[in-house]
Amino acid sequence: LTLKPGSKGLITDVCVPISRLSDCMEETAADIAELGVIAPFLSHAGDGNFHCIVLVTPDDDDDLKRRQAEFNERLVNRAIAMGGTCTGEHGVGHGKMGSLEKEHSPVCLDYMALIKRSLDPQNLFNPGKVVTWNRGLGMKLGGGPSR
Repeated sequence: LTLKPGSKGLITDVCVPISRLSDCMEETAADIAELGVIAPFLSHAGDGNFHCIVLVTPDDDDDLKRRQAEFNERLVNRAIAMGGTCTGEHGVGHGKMGSLEKEHSPVCLDYMALIKRSLDPQNLFNPGKVVTWNRGLGMKLGGGPSR
């Protein structure tokens, strides 16, 4: 945070096969330079997970905010293209729900929502995160779409 006084860190992570980790990190470093964002990163070299901390301040202009978002989008797309995942440890939450759609089929996401509704019928656990509540309505376990 001392790299940008007054900033907060937006932490993101991705995970790639270990054989692609150095490629992913090199391309990420090039994106940081090209986009002009401040985003130090570190990795767990043994599992392919790495974290970026995008430094932001409330007074960042719209162009910088756009570049910060573009950085994260490039990072996620790169990880998925390399056979990885949009998140390694930090979870999907609100911010990466759209990224799951790049990584998994619609049917897979429908089943995730079905399991969520089965285990949490009142939508108390992390509502509005990972998959939307009404996704895959009409499905039943083991049988695909209901008729």
